[in-house]
Amino acid sequence: MKFTNFLFLTLAGIINAFGVTVFIAPVNLYDSGISGTSILLSQITPEYMSLSLFLLILNIPLFLYGLKKQGAVFTVYAIYSVCVYSITAYLITYVLPIDVSVASPLAGEDLLLCALFGGVISGIGSGLAIKFGGAMDGIEVMAVIFAKRLGLTVGTFVMIYNTALYIISGFIIGSWILPLYSIVTYGAALKTVDFLVEGFDRSKAATIVTERPHEVCAALSEAFECGITMMDATGYYSGMPKTVIYIVVNRFQIGRMKDIVHENDPSAYISIVEAADVFIANQQAAASAAPPAGDIINK
Repeated sequence: MKFTNFLFLTLAGIINAFGVTVFIAPVNLYDSGISGTSILLSQITPEYMSLSLFLLILNIPLFLYGLKKQGAVFTVYAIYSVCVYSITAYLITYVLPIDVSVASPLAGEDLLLCALFGGVISGIGSGLAIKFGGAMDGIEVMAVIFAKRLGLTVGTFVMIYNTALYIISGFIIGSWILPLYSIVTYGAALKTVDFLVEGFDRSKAATIVTERPHEVCAALSEAFECGITMMDATGYYSGMPKTVIYIVVNRFQIGRMKDIVHENDPSAYISIVEAADVFIANQQAAASAAPPAGDIINK
């Protein structure tokens, strides 16, 4: 566990609480996951059952349930994030001289502004929490544990939960306006989390099948000065020997990469996928073990 992580998780909890308590909760919109569930429950239960209390009651057991699957470090980070979120939400709602009882102190009763700004700001908090090893919502842990058993992706599991939450909210409050605006909040938060966790400039992994590997690799190496992996392959129908080249570039280099490959081998096959994360485990060790930039690694 690192002090820096706790520092940023503290910031994440404060930011998330600000987005929810200043923009979302005052106009009766709903956040996603357990946070949205906590807002709904706080609205239909006695006043002493506050948002802060439900955040702790609902989230902490879920994080503890996922302890074996996610590990102790993640669990500690996640519980710490939620505690900061809960305490800050309590301070903003009941202690600080900010009136959030009727409308947003910054956006008034404008539902669209509250949905957008609340979603983006709470998304920043959630994204920071994920980026520094924690989480702001226990439903994501449940998604990791149960989604595969149900034949779903994690994203689909969370989406189904949130859809059910908004439908139930609509029936309880007798209106669909707030749940529909809450979907805007969810969308804004989701995009913000993706931006923070995965970055604006996501890498692209290219797989190239070619019969002229040395010409293609030499040109790519000269252009991008990056490591390249070559793997022997055989064409299924032709039975001819081929080479599979693997290279990771950024999205601005994709067009140039395709031009270079087809200049050297017009018949080359190129497949491109997004690489969400690219890691070099030990840069110092890699530098001493790896060939200079531009060299080709054969496997």
